[in-house]
Order: sequence, then structure tokens, then C-alpha cells
Amino acid sequence: MRVTDEAIDRIKQMIVSGELQPGDRLPREADLAARLGLSRNSLREAVKALALIRILEVRQGDGTFVTSLDPSLLMETMGFVLDLHQDASVLEFFEVRRILEPAAAARAALRMPDEDVTALRKLLDDLGEEPSADDQLACDVEFHRLLAIGSGNRALASIIESLRQPTYRARIWRGLTQTGAVARSVAEHRSILEAIAAREPEVARAWATVHIAGVERWIQDAVDLDGPDRGGGVGLASGL
Repeated sequence: MRVTDEAIDRIKQMIVSGELQPGDRLPREADLAARLGLSRNSLREAVKALALIRILEVRQGDGTFVTSLDPSLLMETMGFVLDLHQDASVLEFFEVRRILEPAAAARAALRMPDEDVTALRKLLDDLGEEPSADDQLACDVEFHRLLAIGSGNRALASIIESLRQPTYRARIWRGLTQTGAVARSVAEHRSILEAIAAREPEVARAWATVHIAGVERWIQDAVDLDGPDRGGGVGLASGL
């Protein structure tokens, strides 16, 4: 593994230094191995590892290429890892969301184009006065996606998107079981939107914090993290 790790580090340095750019084809395996002073087997293992985390792409019959290195592509691996976590760690993901999403909301208040603000408003308007829990959740997912994109920072938007799946079941369960949760969520979305439309970043940040913290507080109350199951009772990760 040490030799393979060395091979991974060498290829990474070629990318970081700019010697290999997004979309570039790697030199032939034999040539690259000789150049890096590595065995072809170690190089092959390194390429497999980097392909798994979407740094490289192996095209049969065509060679190995550096991917686009787009943040959304690289964050797919993070999303996979997060999917493997269980109930007790859902709170940790919400803690991260509570740090990142208010920052995205504040940036969106400064950067989101007017037409995107209009699209965000239409999304909420189309939800209607008394949405079902399912409709509200679908709106919630799209609202937070557009909000993150509106921050104007692709890396931030990709990280936030990668945190969506681990918290998805918790939001379903809250909508189904907590009285007034749907109406409260819609109202908080409206408050975030109005702050963005008014170009008030700190107000948008505050409302986004309140919004995420509300779900986080509910999970703290609903899941007994000190119990022997560490929260398995409500089935946030095991299904509804």
C-alpha cells in the first residue's frame, strides 16, 4: 500500500502543479511508470484508486484521462460515504448544514440574479396554501438546491448537495410526525427568500440558521442518542 500511496501522490502532484490539466490524457502506462520510478502494477493500482474517487477516468481502448475535476463530480464520492452513515450521525450532518447553508444564503442575497430569485419565489408559490408533506419535501429539496447554487460558489453548492441524502429521511419523518412542521418549513423558506430578495445577507443567514436548527432540535428530541440503539427507534436511516 505504501508504494501505491506514493504512486497516487505522484499523480496528484502532476495535477496540482498543472502538468496534467482537466481532460488531459495520461502518458502510456509503461512510460509513466518509468518516469515516476514505479512498477506498472503500483501505477495500475493508483489509477484504479483515483478513478474510484473521480479524479481519473479509464476509457477502454482509449487511455486514462484526468476528469473535468468539477466539484459536483468530485463530491459524488463524499455523497456515497455519507450514505453509509447511520441514525446517530444524522445530527452531525445537520450541524455541518447549519454551518454551511446560512453562509450560502448570505452569499445568495448578494449574488443570486433577479431572475433566479423570481424562480425561487415561483417554486414556493406553486406549492399552494396547504401542501402535503410529500409536496413540501420535494419543494424543500429544490429550494435548498437552488439556494446553494445561488451562492455563486460551485464547491460550496456541491458540498451542500452531498449532505442532502443523509438528512433526507429525517426530514420525511419530521414532516409526517411533527404537528405544524410543513407550515413552519414553508414559512421559514419564505423568510429566507424575502431576505434574499431584499438583498439582506445577514437576515438571510439568520433565517437559514433558524430553519436548519429547527430540524436539528427536533432530531435531538426524537432520537435517544444515549440509548443502546443510538437512535434506531425512529428509523431515520433504516427506513420508515
